[in-house]
Amino acid sequence: MKLEAVQLEWEEDANIIVGQSHFIKTVEDLSEIVVTAMPGIEYGLAFCEASGPALIRTGGNDEKLVNEAVQCAQKVGAGHSFFLILRNAYPINILNQVKNCQEVARIYAATANPLQILVAQTEQGRGIVGVVDGYSPKGVETEADQQGRRDLLRKIGYKF
Repeated sequence: MKLEAVQLEWEEDANIIVGQSHFIKTVEDLSEIVVTAMPGIEYGLAFCEASGPALIRTGGNDEKLVNEAVQCAQKVGAGHSFFLILRNAYPINILNQVKNCQEVARIYAATANPLQILVAQTEQGRGIVGVVDGYSPKGVETEADQQGRRDLLRKIGYKF
């Protein structure tokens, strides 16, 4: 078995959700979840089919984001993985709906941070074993950092 860290890339100011699903219906169901969650979401989706023709299935309403999702799927190449890139929304806006999608088996990451996917390769194929999301901690927050966090959440409308 070989283990590698695959660096994903997508446009700045967009977010990505990486998960695992189990059925070809995933693309249509996740697409419906995204477009009905809130107005103005732009997205690209790629799903790695794990049997039959084993194609990368796609969906989205923004060609650039679809292409970026496909590039992520190609780099990782893990069966039944999906890559959902969002613009004009945060993962928090749709994550519970995505988790509740009956085909979704697992969420690995939901982030705008630099993201590495840890991929194991065997004779059968490739699988995601984990993620490296962002950077290691540099310290513990101070009272000023706590206030900054609270202020940010209110500024972006996630707390009153």
